[in-house]
Amino acid sequence: MPFVNLKELRQVEPVPGFHLRFVHSDAMTIAFWDVEEGAVMPEHSHSHEQIAVVVEGEFELTLSGETRLLSAGEIAVIPSGEPHSGEAMSRCRLHDAFHPKRDDFDVPRTTM
Repeated sequence: MPFVNLKELRQVEPVPGFHLRFVHSDAMTIAFWDVEEGAVMPEHSHSHEQIAVVVEGEFELTLSGETRLLSAGEIAVIPSGEPHSGEAMSRCRLHDAFHPKRDDFDVPRTTM
């Protein structure tokens, strides 16, 4: 499917306060997050490379033991296997790119 309307994608909440819509290609996944203020992403790691972009708001990210407050326009490059966690210091919009494709985010494309 070459064209996608985000409003038509089903939204899921894999972690309390983290609302997710995503798009897959054959080799990568893009995640579109709407995050509630104060929501916490517990520390985790995965085999995927990840590039995290703060589109709106402020997000405190801890990566390999280093904590940074990221605001709109700031980006974190998260290597495969690196432990990371975060907290929304305000309501946020985040975009994440993952390689390879996140098969664990495979939810049907249906309207909410």
